[in-house]
Amino acid sequence: MKAKILLLEDDLTLSETVVEFLQDNGFEVVPAYDGEAASDLIYEQRFDLFLLDVNVPLLNGFELLKQKRDDGVKTPAIYITSLNSIDSLEDGYNSGGDDYIRKPFVLKELLFRVESLLKRGFFHEASARVKIDLHVEYDTDSNLLFVDSKQVQLNVKTSQLLKLFLQHNGEVISHESIYEALWSYDETPSETALRTYIKDLRKIIGKDKIVSIKKLGYRFSAE
Repeated sequence: MKAKILLLEDDLTLSETVVEFLQDNGFEVVPAYDGEAASDLIYEQRFDLFLLDVNVPLLNGFELLKQKRDDGVKTPAIYITSLNSIDSLEDGYNSGGDDYIRKPFVLKELLFRVESLLKRGFFHEASARVKIDLHVEYDTDSNLLFVDSKQVQLNVKTSQLLKLFLQHNGEVISHESIYEALWSYDETPSETALRTYIKDLRKIIGKDKIVSIKKLGYRFSAE
């Protein structure tokens, strides 16, 4: 399964260079050239990583990511910027960034940072326990679900589905992305089975937390 990256960069030449380089290294890359377009893409699609230039039209990278973090989106983000001040660096991390690379940069360095960040599973959580609501928590170390501190047994694929939702809280995840995440290459994805996993999760964590988006997929929202 290819990792999907959103690239927000208003310099067309640099954008094309980065897109081509990352695609050659096995990533799917979706470009955006202003902050509002990037915000719409994040709402409509599921991404594994954000690459965000800071000084872009309409909505700068810091403001964009802060809005998404406030909405519960935990997708990792790397800022690409020519800003050099310590204050800017602090602003970047305070707004929810995970890493920071200054222009001009070597493409191999960007690749290293992208690959390193994608190896992590969860982001912006100081504790291994991720709160879904006041009564439900998911332990990211043990991959166990707890309701009122009591463990709830999930089958493997249901647990994988919940973890996928938590990693992309607030984002629309397509049916195809879920199939790729839950079923290995030698297995046949099942729409019926997926509906069963969704139904099982809704019984435990609440029906309102997993919304079916017609013809697109599902959006999960934790409190």
